[in-house]
Amino acid sequence: MAPSGCLKGLFLIKEEDTDVIVVGGGGSGLAAAIEARTLSRRVVLLEKNPKLGGSTAWSVGSISATNTPHQIRMGIQDRPEDHFEDLGLFCKKTGLPDNLALRRILIDNVSDTFRWLISMGVVFHGPLQQAPHRKPRMHNVLPNSRAYIYHLGRHARRIGVDIRTESRVHELMVEDGVVVGVVYRQGETVHRLRAQGGVVLASGDFGGNATMRENYISKAVSLARPINPTNTGDGHKLVEALGGKILNQKHHLAGVRFAPPPEKWILKIPPYAWVTRCISWSLENMPSWLLRPFVMSFLTTVLQSSPELYRQGAVLINRDGCRFNDELGDPARHLPDQPKGEAFILLDGRLVDLFSKPPFHISTAPGIAYGYIDDYRRSRKDIFYQADDLRGLAKRLGMDAEKLSKTVDEYNQNLSSQATEVSNRGERSPLSGGPWVALGPVSYYITFTDSGVATNELHQVLAADGQPVVGLFAAGFIGMGGMLLEGLGHHLGWAFTSGRRAGRHAAFRVVTPDVSAHDKNT
Repeated sequence: MAPSGCLKGLFLIKEEDTDVIVVGGGGSGLAAAIEARTLSRRVVLLEKNPKLGGSTAWSVGSISATNTPHQIRMGIQDRPEDHFEDLGLFCKKTGLPDNLALRRILIDNVSDTFRWLISMGVVFHGPLQQAPHRKPRMHNVLPNSRAYIYHLGRHARRIGVDIRTESRVHELMVEDGVVVGVVYRQGETVHRLRAQGGVVLASGDFGGNATMRENYISKAVSLARPINPTNTGDGHKLVEALGGKILNQKHHLAGVRFAPPPEKWILKIPPYAWVTRCISWSLENMPSWLLRPFVMSFLTTVLQSSPELYRQGAVLINRDGCRFNDELGDPARHLPDQPKGEAFILLDGRLVDLFSKPPFHISTAPGIAYGYIDDYRRSRKDIFYQADDLRGLAKRLGMDAEKLSKTVDEYNQNLSSQATEVSNRGERSPLSGGPWVALGPVSYYITFTDSGVATNELHQVLAADGQPVVGLFAAGFIGMGGMLLEGLGHHLGWAFTSGRRAGRHAAFRVVTPDVSAHDKNT
């Protein structure tokens, strides 16, 4: 159908058609678009933000997989079956129902996905160990997670994917129960875009939607700050409008995290092949103490503070210098209620020394490095404050020195008047002499919601009666289908794997309307 337009009200309405529509320009959306285009289908990718990225660009960037070139090169003998079982050990602690059929799809296909990413130009370091995995399986992207978007976005454009940013989908077009396209707005123009093959929702989670967080999780979680505020559950709402279900609604990841790092020139370096090869060689051959400042400077994610800080005696203080919480209970409780929703982690000289070396770390950049005092002093000057005494620290923080001193005195008195608070590794001690350090601000952040819509093994969205919604597929966070993805490196593995498969099955419908007739192992 040739594009046409007419003026209606203040908006120009354009009618277009294509073969496959992908909603979302993160890792899963780009994978879906590339796969469908590789099958010679016309593909339009719609991203509501000004640029591609999604939650993939905010991630640490690890992928866990077996039988990778990296494992083989290191002589590591591993099996997908063992990976399947080990992932179950991670997920068992949640007490939630799991979708083992989708877990099997992930584990059996993620190795091929890993090689596919390498073929796109992505470079990995590893594998690294993470318990309870019985073998090293975690591979980290170099130099950081933005490399995925750089390489996949460039490849998608090169092969002819029609990428349209600032294009927000508002409605699914449905005819006789079949999804035949979308209605989206780009600027002042409303588009009615039809798809012969289908629509792939790769729209992320609903972590950026406070109303949905309150409705599905809790009032407290609704107050958390989203790491990706543009993940507003748009796809979830589209599916609900068709009678679909959101599974594991309360499952999410949230905690006390540091503010995002400021933009640095080093983060703007494109992940060119020569750059990533140099970094990879350095990680394998140069001493870690020499590389640490460089590696830490590449972190783009919002790092979570270690619970061990509070167990060993660190306290949270608000911008007025007052302690407001029982850190050993729930450090995030009452944090959103503080001025600006922020606090600082206060450490005395004993804690500064303790968290300057293993085994105690301030935060973890999984598989890359543990963050210690010197790392924050060097790489995160924007959130590191130090002084010899409390008065000097209060001045640096813009706090009332008397209030801060009173807070420390009251905390110490409470410890001495009560039974000693015992942690897993020792006793919580009073705060005494300097040097005093405050880290922050920290806030209560929600990383993501693990609440995908119901799907089948072909990544088709399911209606209320459990039957597939013909022409509608889901991948990534929204396409989790009740599967649990605990442990590092599984969410990204699923994003790319499910994206490729969903894009493939949507492409099949262009010439084969009944996609369910295809082999499920395709």
